[in-house]
Amino acid sequence: MAKTLFDKIWEKHVVKNIEGGPSVFYIDTHFIHEVTSPQAFKGLEKRGLQVFRPKQVVATADHNVPTLNQHLPIKEELSRLQVQTLQDNCKKFGIELYGLGHPYQGIVHVIGPELGITQPGMTIVCGDSHTSTHGAFGTIAFGIGTSEVEMVLATQCLMQSKPKLMRINVDGELNKGVVSKDIILYIISKISASGATGYAVEYAGSAIRNLSMEARMTICNMSIEMGARCGMIAPDQTTFDYIKGREFAPKGDAWDNAVAEWQTLYSDADAKFDVELNIKAEDIEPMITYGTNPGMGIGVTGHIPALTEIDEKEKVSYQKSLNYMGLEPGADIKGRKVDYVFIGSCTNSRIEDLRMVASFVKGKKKADDVEVWVVPGSKQVEKQAIEEGINKIFEEAGFILRQPGCSACLGMNEDKIPAGKYCISTSNRNFEGRQGPNARTFLASPLTAAVAAVTGKVGDVREFI
Repeated sequence: MAKTLFDKIWEKHVVKNIEGGPSVFYIDTHFIHEVTSPQAFKGLEKRGLQVFRPKQVVATADHNVPTLNQHLPIKEELSRLQVQTLQDNCKKFGIELYGLGHPYQGIVHVIGPELGITQPGMTIVCGDSHTSTHGAFGTIAFGIGTSEVEMVLATQCLMQSKPKLMRINVDGELNKGVVSKDIILYIISKISASGATGYAVEYAGSAIRNLSMEARMTICNMSIEMGARCGMIAPDQTTFDYIKGREFAPKGDAWDNAVAEWQTLYSDADAKFDVELNIKAEDIEPMITYGTNPGMGIGVTGHIPALTEIDEKEKVSYQKSLNYMGLEPGADIKGRKVDYVFIGSCTNSRIEDLRMVASFVKGKKKADDVEVWVVPGSKQVEKQAIEEGINKIFEEAGFILRQPGCSACLGMNEDKIPAGKYCISTSNRNFEGRQGPNARTFLASPLTAAVAAVTGKVGDVREFI
């Protein structure tokens, strides 16, 4: 019987099927951070339980950490408490922690792949919705709630119902200036922020296969932004080349055996999906959002939809969104002034993203009235950026290269966008207040963000390259 990639991994990890209910589902790797783990550990202590398999749990501090002066005590009291609590819990329960000052510290969904912890065929969870990032390696990876974090710590299993399956094929050649962030923003704009609810999504097609691993991670990262349970891409030679030689990747004979197994992880030619969508790569242009969910996106040369283009049932919420953003229905997005540019987050903070921005801004200066924050996704990315001289390019352009963390992706640390200010962000969410109370967010690719940094407004990168 023909099977999808999801089917093959799912079936190997079901411990027990419960008739008429969810399955007991085994988890290979559990990532934790300081925000969603404290209550879970407290639950274990209340019940007198230990962590069942601590060697399969990996911890880092990312959401609450400052991105300047990380050698100093954390200023914000809640952030300091959460990071300290993570340290205490990891020590108490025997869990590896990549905390502040550790050479492997960084955003949880950046360090897993770069360390070779994330490998094809695995099941991966984390108390963080963007765990779907790891699906770029051909894994079933998804975010879980705090009570589920406790369940995995205690049992290394979860109760899970199998989702429906969707495949999104992107075929053809991408246009100049169009990158993976544009692909996923385009998909979400077409199917909406809830269009994949209840589905596990596999991305396929020639345009996807031609992407680097870091670009694939960007696409899978934002699967949750269209409601998907997870996103995944079948592993191939690009995947194997990326993993080989990394810190926790298999070595010697174990590597050969692993690759032989990984090569079986693909959807069979006649495998059936509940829904299948086809997209032409050439239809995608550089994208940007204008509203308060990631589905409210358009090409940079397009206009914000007029009220006549909006379904009657959605007009009230649509107008509310535009009021928050200070935008008018029917207006152009190109040329809109911005105040801040944020390049970072688990979506776009890898070395390729920083190289992309550096290649555009080299020899240029930032606009005088724009503040630019570049936040690497990990200590390793930071180190590589310095070794390659990328930090010098940023300094000469007037950018600030900060230290690793989630930073201005979310208003949970010191890096907040001031109320009423506009920020072009390479992150994944533009919800009301996401980057700080009353901050206004445009989501875009690193290239589109770089254009805004230099010109001070929303622009079309194709006019500059």
